[in-house]
Amino acid sequence: MQYLIQAVKEKLTSPQQSVQPIENHLRAAADWLLYAQTATSDDGVPHSYDIRAKKWLASYPETTGYVIPTLYDYAKYYNLPKYAEAATRMAVWESDIQLADGGVRAGMIDAEVVAPTIFNTGQVLFGWAKAWLETGDERFKSSLIRSADWLVAAQDTDGAWRRFPSPFTSSKLNSYNTRSAFGLVRAYQALGKDEYLDAAIANVDWTLSRAQTNDWLPDNCLSENSDLTALTHTIAYSIRGILEVGVAAERNDFIEKAFKMAKHVALSQREDGALNAYYTPDWKTAASWSCITGNSQMAINWLRLAQLTGDQELIPYAKKANRFNMSIQNLTTDDLKIKGALKGSHPINGGYMTYRYPNWATKFFMDGLMLEQFFEKINNVG
Repeated sequence: MQYLIQAVKEKLTSPQQSVQPIENHLRAAADWLLYAQTATSDDGVPHSYDIRAKKWLASYPETTGYVIPTLYDYAKYYNLPKYAEAATRMAVWESDIQLADGGVRAGMIDAEVVAPTIFNTGQVLFGWAKAWLETGDERFKSSLIRSADWLVAAQDTDGAWRRFPSPFTSSKLNSYNTRSAFGLVRAYQALGKDEYLDAAIANVDWTLSRAQTNDWLPDNCLSENSDLTALTHTIAYSIRGILEVGVAAERNDFIEKAFKMAKHVALSQREDGALNAYYTPDWKTAASWSCITGNSQMAINWLRLAQLTGDQELIPYAKKANRFNMSIQNLTTDDLKIKGALKGSHPINGGYMTYRYPNWATKFFMDGLMLEQFFEKINNVG
């Protein structure tokens, strides 16, 4: 019943956790990711910890893939090699479970259906690209090439990815696959293969060709109702992909579109710094609870846009979002299964990853804080 008490308390009160220096929040988050890695029998990171069921879910290839660069960055910035060592073990695990065709499987490692999917493959590119650059281990280069080649081959001639949707989501045509295009940018930057950048550009061109006049993207949510609403998590995915492909391709039109979308989201930020979880096609919010991952991702987007354009107006929004998430990170509990982790929703019974602490919420939280802390130095957060 403790999870119900937590949900009621969070619904009725403002965040109570005092905000500490960024270093403290980062260390607790990084330590939770390493602790989570030890919770399963492999070297992946569990999908999440479920406080209602009181158990860890199985390792999740998709998000383990992009946890890897976060831990390499953290190890580098703070000179703490054990986090890089953990990241390398994650990358080895990803190579070990890579499918024969080069793709990355949908769902968790214990899923009954084993099938490659576009989005998950795009996300693991981040890990292999970073691991290859950090270690020079040829297995990571090989895995990166095989997966990037698979993504390029799976792309339709107009730039869309229509084949290999996830069997575990109801949405099949996804604007947020610009985040997979961003993964191809990382492969291009690591390997210098122009075809990867070309495919990334084609996907963003196709995605933006479908945008409404107010910059809203259709098919930009995890659910089949994506024509009615979109989650901040997937909105942020699409913005980051458009932005980073634009930077790599020197396409100012992409960067400008990302800025406009990010500004639409910022205008509905709450006073406490959080974002309501869902937006409608007129950029109005449609939920009272907050998707914590979306808060961090938008902080990253706002900071990257400020960094790239020199326009400082979005920085306060980013700092407010980071401070909100810092205020709900539990740094005082003795329960290592949640200490330092970020939950799916606030309150915790909200509609995204209900009663769970998903690994990617903590990953993006770290990215947002590192980008804020090292604002003038970091240009390449994954």
